[in-house]
Amino acid sequence: MTTPHKKHVAVLMGGWSAEREVSLVSGAGVAKALEEEGYRVTAVDVQRDLEGLLRALTDPRPDAVFNALHGRGGEDGTIQGVLEFLGIPYTHSGVRAAAVAMDKAMTKALLAPVGVRSPKGLVLTKGELTGGAHPRPAPYIVKPVDEGSTVGVTLVREGQNSPVGDAWTFGERALVEEFIPGRELTVGVMGGLDGECRPLTVTEIRFEAQVYDYTAKYSAGHAVHTVPAQIPEHVAEEAKRLAVLAHRTLGCRGVSRSDFRWDDRKSGTDGLFFLEINNQPGMTPLSLVPEQAASVGLTYGALVAWMVENAACQLD
Repeated sequence: MTTPHKKHVAVLMGGWSAEREVSLVSGAGVAKALEEEGYRVTAVDVQRDLEGLLRALTDPRPDAVFNALHGRGGEDGTIQGVLEFLGIPYTHSGVRAAAVAMDKAMTKALLAPVGVRSPKGLVLTKGELTGGAHPRPAPYIVKPVDEGSTVGVTLVREGQNSPVGDAWTFGERALVEEFIPGRELTVGVMGGLDGECRPLTVTEIRFEAQVYDYTAKYSAGHAVHTVPAQIPEHVAEEAKRLAVLAHRTLGCRGVSRSDFRWDDRKSGTDGLFFLEINNQPGMTPLSLVPEQAASVGLTYGALVAWMVENAACQLD
């Protein structure tokens, strides 16, 4: 039997974003694994209730927080600000990095000068998006600027009359990008308190639909993961390099995951494009980072324990 740790960990899960149900699954898995690793664990289902959250985090006060929240409120700097105020070390990125990484347009703008290439795009208001005219030649992708887990991602095809019609319900801004044909790749990165960053591996994701949407990501049988991806070594190494560069440039901490499209019709790495970074990747049974960690010999329990031991508070 594992010797119990003295460390008490509060696992935050649920929240109020579009990804609440996924977060509950992630949180339950993390809590179980941490208990098996010998930590004392308190699971906290986070509601939009600051007073209740403060009670849960002060009576008793945990030694660290595992942030298993996803989406708005959980990975955009909001909950991180609360934890900074309380002075409780927490997993994943800090306030600034979380806020920037959640904003896809801001992420693209900050990564472009360091050589991380992404699809050409522009930000439109909801009114501009639903006006009927195409903002760029089809096919192209429309996605929310600040949602995670591919929530709201839409492929607009040639011959489609309106970009998305009046059905857009994902905020007042949208990012419109050229559609990159080819293959979907993703790379997990572990970055500890010592400043070292370790790319895990490259996964190729194959799916039935033309885009890797929320259903494909979290519904069994809708996507196939190849770990490691069966791609040329130079493409894999470049994807890993860019994932580490994105993690470091944005100031991410703990675990992040960067997504790419690779147009394999182009020579070298010319067809490799960065799509976005997830500074708080899912930890469900279908999630990509735990799968990548396992492929390099790191168990789920060891992964979440490492994340707790690298929890930090910027105000320390």
